Amino acid sequence: MENEIVLSMENISKSFPGVKALTNVNFRMFKGEVHALMGQNGAGKSTLIKVLTGVYPNDTGTILLDGKSVRADTPLAAQKLGISTVYQEVNLCANLSVAENIFIGREPEKNGLIDWKTINKKATELLLKLNIKINVTEMLSSYSIAVQQMVAIARAISISAKVLILDEPTSSLDENEVRLLFSVLKKLKAEGMAILFVTHFLDQTYEISDRITVLRNGALVGEYKVEDLPKMKLISAMIGKDYTRNDGDRRRENNSALKDVKPFFKAENIEKKGHVSSLTIECKPGEVLGLAGLLGSGRTEIVRLLFGVDKPDKGEFTLNGRKISINSPRQAISNRFGFCPEDRKVEGIIGDLTIRENIILALQSNYGIFKSIPKSKQVELADKFIKALGIKATNSEQVVSKLSGGNQQKVILARWLVTEPKLLILDEPTRGIDISAKEEIMDLVIDLCKEGMSIIFISSELEEVVRCCDRVVVMCDRKKLEELTGDDISEERILHVIAGGSR
Repeated sequence: MENEIVLSMENISKSFPGVKALTNVNFRMFKGEVHALMGQNGAGKSTLIKVLTGVYPNDTGTILLDGKSVRADTPLAAQKLGISTVYQEVNLCANLSVAENIFIGREPEKNGLIDWKTINKKATELLLKLNIKINVTEMLSSYSIAVQQMVAIARAISISAKVLILDEPTSSLDENEVRLLFSVLKKLKAEGMAILFVTHFLDQTYEISDRITVLRNGALVGEYKVEDLPKMKLISAMIGKDYTRNDGDRRRENNSALKDVKPFFKAENIEKKGHVSSLTIECKPGEVLGLAGLLGSGRTEIVRLLFGVDKPDKGEFTLNGRKISINSPRQAISNRFGFCPEDRKVEGIIGDLTIRENIILALQSNYGIFKSIPKSKQVELADKFIKALGIKATNSEQVVSKLSGGNQQKVILARWLVTEPKLLILDEPTRGIDISAKEEIMDLVIDLCKEGMSIIFISSELEEVVRCCDRVVVMCDRKKLEELTGDDISEERILHVIAGGSR
């Protein structure tokens, strides 16, 4: 079926104010294939899908379906053309029955009334084709996410979809549910459907896909048959570097004294379904522990569990040999933990507050709502850290939203440093900031470590992980693959572990 092109997107470009999201991208889908669309954050995957499904109009380029030029102005128009999408968050009506969800808006009628008997019969038959045997008259909400996804796929089949788009379909599924989904996809593929599969899980990509297209920075890197694209080559294509050679990057030398230092904090067999498989990590004072892996590997998920943002299903925490509970960020803060989250604009800064107000938030939480910190003390602390971190601002009363990205990140760091944490978690602390600010923050990480602070450091920039970290836990598909120390810490070695390579 290789020569049977179902869909072709030619020279697709899309811009937003100040951002070129897609630049002359070409993309093809073939009948009876699963085609994986791969790329890091900001690569343009979501924008390309939204152009295809009518969410965004393309600025330039042509979309061909079965060789004919088409243009979908809305998702409904795309669906009518035969392009159907199943999103990570299932876009169905949980308060309606399974059968109603499959045929909503297209209900067969009899004598001017909805023919419920036919709807239920056809819905049952459709799901049986997918090896799903359930009561279609039950509310959709009574079934698991995996079954809800099957219902969404059944709906796509019922409207004779030629192209099925699955956007991160396995992110909330356990292993058995993934097996069920893949068996369905193989069945649909055998029947000739073209399936677009978007995921951050490398193993799943290679298990289910026939072809892979890689985007980077809004541009096409290449289209490959799976057998022609080893994992290392895929990773190199995604991040834009050739790792078949040693590029000379070196981390700072491991402090030999750490070998005899006992961990003060340990998370043992921590697990949360759909987020992290059973994982154990430990932190030593004066050490930077790196979490390395591609987007979706579970790095952010584990630190959210360590800081009490999410609660684990299993496992235990010990601090200085004593078992503790971390069921909320407040408990984490009381144990002198700090957390700079990945998305500083959503979970970090409060843009309408001043620098001073942002900096004292965590410390005030420690004091409690009935014991406010005097404003003079707040100003003193804010000024101290503005100077110490080199925050470029007029004064501590400047509104944070007016600062650059790098200075906003420094404000979040100041918020936690003022609490004198024993453990500081930094999730992508250099994302979206300029080169000089990145260097300053990495220097700060190393200096804090020298002062005895324990730091967990996450960065998608592997050279930053290699430069800063004493130990590196390499993760993939929400699992800990390997722990690297000493001379083993290198970009090439980390990528080999992720790709399943060996020394």
